Amino acid sequence: MEDNTTHHYISSFFLVGIPGLQDFHCWMGIPVCLLFSLTMLGNSIIIITIKLEPSLHQPMYFFLCMLAMNDMALASSTAPKMLGIFWLDAHWIDFDICLAQLYFIHTFCIIESAFLVAMAFDRYVAICIPLRYTTILTIPMVIKMGLVSVTRGILMVLPCPLLIKRLPYYTKYIINHAYCEHMAIVKLASANTHINRAYGISVALSVMVLDLGLIATSYLKILQVVFRLSSQHARSKALGTCAAHVCTILVSYTPALFSFLTHRIGKKVPPSVHIIFASLYLLVPPTVNPLVYGIKTKQIRDRVIGLFFLNKKISEN
Repeated sequence: MEDNTTHHYISSFFLVGIPGLQDFHCWMGIPVCLLFSLTMLGNSIIIITIKLEPSLHQPMYFFLCMLAMNDMALASSTAPKMLGIFWLDAHWIDFDICLAQLYFIHTFCIIESAFLVAMAFDRYVAICIPLRYTTILTIPMVIKMGLVSVTRGILMVLPCPLLIKRLPYYTKYIINHAYCEHMAIVKLASANTHINRAYGISVALSVMVLDLGLIATSYLKILQVVFRLSSQHARSKALGTCAAHVCTILVSYTPALFSFLTHRIGKKVPPSVHIIFASLYLLVPPTVNPLVYGIKTKQIRDRVIGLFFLNKKISEN
């Protein structure tokens, strides 16, 4: 008991950034700033375009709007602090603010995964049971699916900061990361962290296994139906409606899986490589998603072009 009284709980953490590459932080801030700017611009355009175009008021595009808003929130919870580290040497972060960042980052990641599942279900209904599409995916159902996705993320991540809050932090305060990541913070605790580690891994695995399983099942059903179609044009058209969603899934889950595996079993992977991939996982998908849907979806592409060239056409007339 006497020994405990000599310790003082730390009140803030020191975020290193990219370990071993501190001399290049100034240059690393440039792509981070570019990705953040493109994320905010691209997703804003997607949301505005869907809002202004009545023909896009369909479940598929409502889910896309949800994804775009979540992407903007995810990037906003990560990029500003990273830019502060890279450009302003603002490495220190308050303990509670760090836990808040941890909570929002992981919550938005789980919500994003749930939205991808909802979009896969949308494509399954549209292709496999098209005659029931309008009766199954009604506006109230879309809203309920969105609320369930958000609620799941909020509740699943909530125990993480609460479990960390009960741990003592006495001497270790340096986080070898560019943002407040769950396991990076847990490792600094001056106590047994088996519960924290077990819960963190169980959440990550359950989300990945469940969501990837549901997405894979949806697309297996879709492929079964598509390859039964006699017309090559019909097959191409059906698969074409899924192209953007498949690209989004690959962009979202590939760096996530790499980051998860290297953090837990990739002992020989340099910390800088792991942290760069972990950062890309948070910054690249929100940037790429609006580009993918803007290019692959004709309705969105045509409407965006119309918005940008509207003033030019008016002036020419």
